[in-house]
Amino acid sequence: MLAECTESHKKIAMGLLSYIPDYKDIDRLTQLWNSYQDKDNRKLFLWKDEETDNFVAIIGVELTEYTPVIRQLAVSPSFRSEGIAHLMLDEIQKKYHQDTLSATLELSQFLSHWEGKDSDD
Repeated sequence: MLAECTESHKKIAMGLLSYIPDYKDIDRLTQLWNSYQDKDNRKLFLWKDEETDNFVAIIGVELTEYTPVIRQLAVSPSFRSEGIAHLMLDEIQKKYHQDTLSATLELSQFLSHWEGKDSDD
């Protein structure tokens, strides 16, 4: 289940964001957190696992006039390969009523794989 990240989720969010290699350093991680708190067009969402009732993934979205841009995406290592990242993208697409999503260069290959998932079935 996708839930909007709030200040009360800061420790959980920063823990999940620290799985992204560029955000191992606490200063960079804090800057990233602040960039989502300071801008109305940026949102962090957490994914809650229904079985454990724990937050196990995070996605960062920048809202542009054209399409939401996926900026960060991280899944707890023990929950990887379960399709959670694809489920989060599905929910973001529904939430913002978009046919397409965009992503940063680092996430573009992953996004292409998600977009092609229906043709792989």
